[in-house]
Amino acid sequence: MRFSSREQYGLRLMAELAARYGEGPVPLSEVADAQGIALATLEQIVAPLRRAGLVISTRGATGGYTLARPPAEMTVGDVLGALEGGLVPIPCLDPGGERCERAQRCTTRPVWALVRDRLVETLDRLTLEDVCRQRVDEEKL
Repeated sequence: MRFSSREQYGLRLMAELAARYGEGPVPLSEVADAQGIALATLEQIVAPLRRAGLVISTRGATGGYTLARPPAEMTVGDVLGALEGGLVPIPCLDPGGERCERAQRCTTRPVWALVRDRLVETLDRLTLEDVCRQRVDEEKL
């Protein structure tokens, strides 16, 4: 399973905002420079994060973006969910997707469901505070 560039960049954006939490709005250009991500890419990524209520935008000369909640109250799962809408390792587990004709007798479907559930549990435990302080340890996993 691979995470998309959009998800990876989105998490880096949010980690940068978490590291600067309480310092006021952070311009995307500063995030782009600090993280080595193209500004145009960040502009596309920040829109769904704003719509999901994870970031607040401030206009003007001193404008930029801030986290909508403290880093300890936002999880990696929140960020990835806002960017991709949920983690589904195979199509038959997607509640909005096509029904698989083999779902009732599939021997591997429960394995994929378990993988998805464990991944979601882990991502929902890891906060942005953990990420920006590099406190991701075995207790969280």
